[in-house]
Amino acid sequence: MEELKRILHDGAHSLVVRSVGGDISTHDGMGVSDLLRMVDGKPGGLLRGACVADKVVGKAAAALMVLGGVSEAWGDVMSAPAAELLNANGVAVTHGVLVNHIENRSHTGWCPLETACRDCATAEDCLVAIKAFVAAMRGKK
Repeated sequence: MEELKRILHDGAHSLVVRSVGGDISTHDGMGVSDLLRMVDGKPGGLLRGACVADKVVGKAAAALMVLGGVSEAWGDVMSAPAAELLNANGVAVTHGVLVNHIENRSHTGWCPLETACRDCATAEDCLVAIKAFVAAMRGKK
């Protein structure tokens, strides 16, 4: 995990994934976009058994990691609900700072996806909330 954290920070990436085969990929998308792309319609893909280092892990990102089959997750910042969801699904969790919730980008309140997933009981429930959020955002453009 130390190598992934180094790559995450040295390259200013948002996400680094080491597959079961040892291949390392870096990602620079906003929010959960990279994780959603990796999970959506691709069971058994890049995340299955992978180790992931992410800058910010809220409950939505945690749900996508669970659905993708991640085995180990690091978050520079991780919300307590994310850590709980990951732990409950057998994902090894480490983090820098553990917070009650992820804040929005302007630090004026909760992250919209953290809010959308707040009352979801399972990763599958979170995926429904994430897709509804993404659809609503696309509709606003």
